[in-house]
Amino acid sequence: MTDDADVREFDGIRLERVRDYVWEIPREGDMRVPARVLASEKLLEQIGGDKTLQQLRNATHLPGIAKHAICMPDGHQGYGFPVGGVGATDVENGCISPGSVGYDINCGVRMMTTNLTYDDVQGREEELVEALFANVPSGLGGGGVVQGDRDAVEGVLARGMDWALEEGWAVEEDLAHCEDEGMRPDADPSAVSQKAKDRGKNQLGSLGSGNHFLEVQRVTDVFREEVADSFGLFDDQIVVLVHCGSRGLGHQVCSDYLRRIEKEHGDLLADLPDKELAAAPAGSELAEEYYGAMCAAINFAWVNRQLIMHRTRQVFERVFERDWEEMEMHLLYDVAHNIAKKEVHDVDGEERELYVHRKGATRAFPAGRPELPSAYRDVGQPIIIPGSMGAGSYVLRGGENSLNLTFGSTAHGAGRTMSRTQAKQEYWGETVQNELRDQEKIYVKAQSGATVAEEAPGVYKDVDEVVRVSDELGIGDKVVRTFPVCNIKG
Repeated sequence: MTDDADVREFDGIRLERVRDYVWEIPREGDMRVPARVLASEKLLEQIGGDKTLQQLRNATHLPGIAKHAICMPDGHQGYGFPVGGVGATDVENGCISPGSVGYDINCGVRMMTTNLTYDDVQGREEELVEALFANVPSGLGGGGVVQGDRDAVEGVLARGMDWALEEGWAVEEDLAHCEDEGMRPDADPSAVSQKAKDRGKNQLGSLGSGNHFLEVQRVTDVFREEVADSFGLFDDQIVVLVHCGSRGLGHQVCSDYLRRIEKEHGDLLADLPDKELAAAPAGSELAEEYYGAMCAAINFAWVNRQLIMHRTRQVFERVFERDWEEMEMHLLYDVAHNIAKKEVHDVDGEERELYVHRKGATRAFPAGRPELPSAYRDVGQPIIIPGSMGAGSYVLRGGENSLNLTFGSTAHGAGRTMSRTQAKQEYWGETVQNELRDQEKIYVKAQSGATVAEEAPGVYKDVDEVVRVSDELGIGDKVVRTFPVCNIKG
């Protein structure tokens, strides 16, 4: 690594400082556009420590990629396309890349607000975490809130949150506070394989495993009071965060289309520096089918999180002996962070329709965008950025600079700095649980100690630093910070 004030080099990849927190890998060779990393000096050192920069540079070879490939402050090495990556490709002359969306289609987060305060929960943390763990399905394999039959799965894939409303699992307000109102109209259930549907039908309403979780939190800091008020957030408030995706169904959709791309578009694949970036040419039959299948999996993930939220409301009702409506358990927002969407953006003064791939990145539209729910159109989109189970999380709002800098995107979390294998060598799950409870008053319940070790706070980047960079760049503005009270994991 070279060390000049305005130049960095990691494993032969040169980055030049464009301005504070913006680093560029200049276009050279077969790169179609430059690449950009949004990071502080501290975060850049961590991002440069694995293959993230190589993967980001590889992404600039995608056909039709516009402006630049982008790595968010929480970026780290992924499958082909880096986690924390954003790449926008032309919908007519570009491509759509399952490898740039990832296996967990519409992995995302939602936050539910309440009128409870931390005083209402103190002394009842163990009761609450045990009740949540007993009633919200988690872990590998099957088991969900709903054991779906064929018609249910088809309905979920086609109609998303509309299905949940029809079946009594949601209220109208839930849909109004969900990205795209919880339904992608381009969904095509017929493009989803029967194997994928079979994998998903018994997982509706389940967290899964890995870094997915349900966490009860308290608001500890308010940075923008007017925005916080618009979001229904206040100091010392209890909120609930749900983080999960499309389970085995989404994974199977990605696997199915990666295999088909290898068979049907080997010529495009051969021109890419990494076959894990696998992409289908825009306008091709395969591209259209993947988009329809991906949108269906997106719908599945929104319903999955909705069912978990429904069950959480029921648990709170039993523990606190009040109706969820009386506790004002309302959905603040649900936002996806593994997705490709058709959006219109300004590229060099020209309005262009693009597939905006966000892999481990969150949409961050500022006030005024027509896609935003009416409740937030004048204030900006809520953004939810979870930290580790021993650190804070954040609610932001879409920043004024996001459209110009990042195709309306920001970070999605803290970002890992350590592999799961290494984490299990470094940490002992029971020790992590005990330390969190005794030192931080955070109560954690998981299917296994190994899961806790893999998700120990020390394996993640500093979420405060990630959010600071987002705020300084004006792509996602800090609204409130939260801190864990209790957490359940698969």
